[in-house]
Amino acid sequence: MDAVSDIVRAVFVHAHPDDESLWTGGAIAAHIARGGDADLVTATWAPGTHRHRELLDAARELGLPRPPITLGYADSMVPESAPDAPSVLEVPFDEQVALLVAQIRLLRPQILVTYDAFGIYGHPDHIHVNRLVCAAADAAPLVHYRPESGQPWQVKSLYFATIPVTVVNLLRPYLPDERHLPIIGTPDADIDLVLDVQSQLGAKIRAIYSHKTEMKRSASMRNFASVPAEPQRQFLGREAYTRRDLVPGGAELAPEA
Repeated sequence: MDAVSDIVRAVFVHAHPDDESLWTGGAIAAHIARGGDADLVTATWAPGTHRHRELLDAARELGLPRPPITLGYADSMVPESAPDAPSVLEVPFDEQVALLVAQIRLLRPQILVTYDAFGIYGHPDHIHVNRLVCAAADAAPLVHYRPESGQPWQVKSLYFATIPVTVVNLLRPYLPDERHLPIIGTPDADIDLVLDVQSQLGAKIRAIYSHKTEMKRSASMRNFASVPAEPQRQFLGREAYTRRDLVPGGAELAPEA
């Protein structure tokens, strides 16, 4: 991967197929449309499984220039997602950090994007991936950390996908069953970036619907699909992030042209 370039590279790291589309699909499409480069790393669902095939379809809809990188662990709640591999929660953490550091050093991104520390709504796999990304970003530039995994690389900024409290409150009247909206939300004042992704909404929705298995299986996804058009557009048409710069000035995700 060429590191000498003015193109800002972002790597999106998610736990499961469909997370990339639902939570960060607009940012992926917008970042690429505005001249950036992006890759996707997904922790679970092994190549050859049906949801991995759906992930490939979603990635194409979002305009990703390369196929997603799959770490190959099992979803902690779906063992058949990687029949010959352990759950993402069962592998020694240091081993996973080393694996992600190797990807960071290979891809050499300025930006890493993942979930907030609560995994947006408390999913243990999401929380685990947040911790994994933070640890790998800290380790990747260290000269003496796993030198066999590539040249050290300093990520400039971390972005954490979240939902503002105002958006949670907008959706809640339409989803009265708390099981379908177990989200507390981040206070609006604590949000560092809100991306208007209306111009990428078509690609984002097509990517979400590429995950046919999850759309059919998940009561939460079906309930979201039944929300009236305006609040649904408010939810899907804007994406919110908190930001942590690892070097002064950091790097901009999907900057305006």
